[in-house]
Amino acid sequence: MFTGIIEASGKIAALERRGGDSRLRIAAGGLDMSDVQRGDSIAIDGVCLTVVDFDAQSFEVDVSAETLDKTTLGEFKAGRQVNLEKAMRVSARLGGHIVSGHVDGVGTVESREAVGESLRFCVRVPDQLAKYVAVKGSVCIDGVSLTVNRVEGAVFEINIIPHTATVTTTGSYQPGHRVNIEVDIIARYLERLLLGGKAAGPNPPGLTREKLMRHGYLNP
Repeated sequence: MFTGIIEASGKIAALERRGGDSRLRIAAGGLDMSDVQRGDSIAIDGVCLTVVDFDAQSFEVDVSAETLDKTTLGEFKAGRQVNLEKAMRVSARLGGHIVSGHVDGVGTVESREAVGESLRFCVRVPDQLAKYVAVKGSVCIDGVSLTVNRVEGAVFEINIIPHTATVTTTGSYQPGHRVNIEVDIIARYLERLLLGGKAAGPNPPGLTREKLMRHGYLNP
């Protein structure tokens, strides 16, 4: 599990294709490698991956064909900057929100606007994920825990403060940039819970506004 609070900005140092899979070597940048071991989980742009080898300045991970297909990792090239976060400790502060590192889909930055010293982005998510994005709810973009300011259909708005723009890759986003999206884990489990016994049936219905109202989560 992760918090969505990025610990360092790293860089893709090398990429080796292995059939349908890939092995990445990540230059760790400012990430503290002193306690890293083989088998540890590190989130790379929000994707939870397992350390298979490491040294004091870098680490290596294997990426399956499924992950390459379902995330932006399939687009990575040597030299690309990435957000890094080691798995959280039970005793650590949860500064962002609960993040699993299991990406739900790939979104696209639709607009970028400077607002004072901050940046305002509009991001479009796949239609099937739109129901999980709520105003003032949490969303994880490339591993960064962010708060949703506004939602219109499958497009939501976020604000990036100068600190976040500086220490993560978000400051480089331009319209058309593709990003990994992980929706709030609570929303996913809530949908499953409301299905009750129907969850085990074929093609169970999804979460709807009417269902939320019926169970008291929304006012008419």
